[in-house]
Amino acid sequence: MHANNRILLTIVFIPLLICCKKTKSTGSVTPASNTFLHRSGNKIVNADGSTVLLKGIAFGNEVWSDKEIPNTHHQEADFQRVKDMNMNVIRFYINYKTFENDNNPFQYKQNGWNWIDQNIAWAKKYGISLIINMHVPQGGFQSQGNGDALWNGPANQDRLVGLWKAIANKYKDEKQIAGFGLVNEPVPPSSIQQWKQLAQRITNEIRTVDKNHLLFVEKAIYVKGVNGEDADLNFPLTTDDNTAYEFHIYDPFLFTHQLFSWAGLGEGGKYPDENSISYTNGTWYTATFNNPSPAAGNSDWTFYEGVKYKITDPKIKIGLPALVGANVAGKIFFDDIVIKEFDASGNFVQDIKSELLDDTNGWNYWSSNNTGTAGLAQTGNSNNKSIYIEGSTSDCNMSNYSKLFIPKQNYYYQVNGWMKGENISASANCKLRIDFITTNDPLYGRNKQLLEATLKRLVDWGNAKNVPLYMGEFGAGIHCFQNNKGGLQWVTDMIDIAIANNLHFTYHTYHEDSFGLYYGYGALPDPAEVNQPLIDLFKAKLK
Repeated sequence: MHANNRILLTIVFIPLLICCKKTKSTGSVTPASNTFLHRSGNKIVNADGSTVLLKGIAFGNEVWSDKEIPNTHHQEADFQRVKDMNMNVIRFYINYKTFENDNNPFQYKQNGWNWIDQNIAWAKKYGISLIINMHVPQGGFQSQGNGDALWNGPANQDRLVGLWKAIANKYKDEKQIAGFGLVNEPVPPSSIQQWKQLAQRITNEIRTVDKNHLLFVEKAIYVKGVNGEDADLNFPLTTDDNTAYEFHIYDPFLFTHQLFSWAGLGEGGKYPDENSISYTNGTWYTATFNNPSPAAGNSDWTFYEGVKYKITDPKIKIGLPALVGANVAGKIFFDDIVIKEFDASGNFVQDIKSELLDDTNGWNYWSSNNTGTAGLAQTGNSNNKSIYIEGSTSDCNMSNYSKLFIPKQNYYYQVNGWMKGENISASANCKLRIDFITTNDPLYGRNKQLLEATLKRLVDWGNAKNVPLYMGEFGAGIHCFQNNKGGLQWVTDMIDIAIANNLHFTYHTYHEDSFGLYYGYGALPDPAEVNQPLIDLFKAKLK
């Protein structure tokens, strides 16, 4: 899950340290045992071979605040509450700093072990299994692409492997642990092979001390600079025969993450919504490249009329607005854009999209070489706001996937608007543009059919590989449960699809302000600050 804007709390601890030098283990390896939950083909089964469906919720454990021990996240009563929702598993997030300080690598803190032991005892009392998930590994939280130090620093990988081996060795006989999640939402900077190699290395080291527990290996959510996924959907297949494969889903993202400033999104609409265009597996295809550009140097606000682009290629399925600042070096401003539609004879039909550009909601910046920035400027054509791009030395743009439209064959489309330049380079290629997407999949409204189609690719892959699949995170933000947005229906549909396809699942998340059942970050869960309708839904759906 993408970390949100949280208040970071710092607590000083004076931990007892257990010295665990990086040496060969001298302990005996636990023999393989079917008394643990284990994989059987594409299913997870228990000791008597009966199929088990893991259904539960995540304990976020305030991992983003780097707290050593998150004592304000939960207590014993919260395990009872999880049981009362008819759940049987908790995805239990950990931050490596609970066990290890950066200045004392391979030395693990006793109060970290004590905290895990206490949670195992509570889980055992209430019949809840735990999946220990490495949410923040050495080298950094991965989801936002800022954790390159895990991949580029061999020492960090050594430390991660060492910590996992220590955890597996200590809990090799603990049946209350369902398994170990190796790295949350990995983002390798160069290739999927980096994640395959690391996942296999961690797996191999765990298996030297623990052959009992399931391992949960997650698909890379993306590879930096790589569009799309590989043939295995970015799942890093390992050689281990007791592994389940994990993925996360927050589709449609514009719905589930709406109105969070940290996500850069504004109003995201409701669910279901047949008028909201969605697709499952599209790729960028082409664009209106021949629109005019501002001259080099400085220029005042000027209106630019784009060329009329005729749709004659049947592969063009979807259009969206884009603001291009390629090689700008200086700064380019954009304001008041309109996408117009004309029929096959060139007659005006309608304004498809009209954007004031007085906020950046839904606009995402991309640069081919990671140069430049973009944001909201306090100057504009029609008011005192506009969107700018500055400092890029390569191809770059701002695009908005919340503004999709379906172009008609043999119709014309044109984007017009205002631009202003400051110190634009002679090699700049700044313009307004319409980008087009192609897809072989059907276009959907925002509905259950969209969710089923999104999950079908993953389900088909799991069946083809004969491996269990685990939907480790799915969730909708707090705003989806307000003003009749339909959050409860979204969760209902996701659960129904998961159960119908034997997908193990944990909802994100139990206690936090953005996605939690319980609100109030930094204080224990309060029954007065709760999404009670969602709790009631879980009780009804999972019994």
